[in-house]
Amino acid sequence: MASKQKHAVLDDVSKTIIELLQEDGRRAYADIGREVGLSEAAVRQRVQRLTESGVMQIVAVTDPLQLGFLRQAMIGIRVSGDPEVVAAALAEITEIDYVVVTLGGFDVLAEVVCESDEDLLELLARRIRSIPGVLSTDTFVYARLHKQLYNWGTR
Repeated sequence: MASKQKHAVLDDVSKTIIELLQEDGRRAYADIGREVGLSEAAVRQRVQRLTESGVMQIVAVTDPLQLGFLRQAMIGIRVSGDPEVVAAALAEITEIDYVVVTLGGFDVLAEVVCESDEDLLELLARRIRSIPGVLSTDTFVYARLHKQLYNWGTR
């Protein structure tokens, strides 16, 4: 997301629609309409506007462990030069699902999902560390996930 992006101003109805879809992304628009006082068509239009504007996405969230991706890690990366250039290169790597430029001990953080420790090592040693501008990396291997939510942003 670009840092110069304007913030969307949402009314209470749109916020409620988002919250209901966060609870159940397959919920019928007619059901949502009854709850917020709109017709099914009006809900459909609002959802379309919210998705087209980039305010929200409707996606299936998977559990990487159940799909055979047994290794997840967060990698802290120190960079020489422009961290945005390194972040853009990292964003092109399939195994990386999250990239953010930071203002702290690391210049960039990248979350990776791999099938094994061997795959993580290959990704780190041969692909990430070979990106021009990468000075060093620190890998934080996930031992157990305790909480992961996708329901923030409306209140």
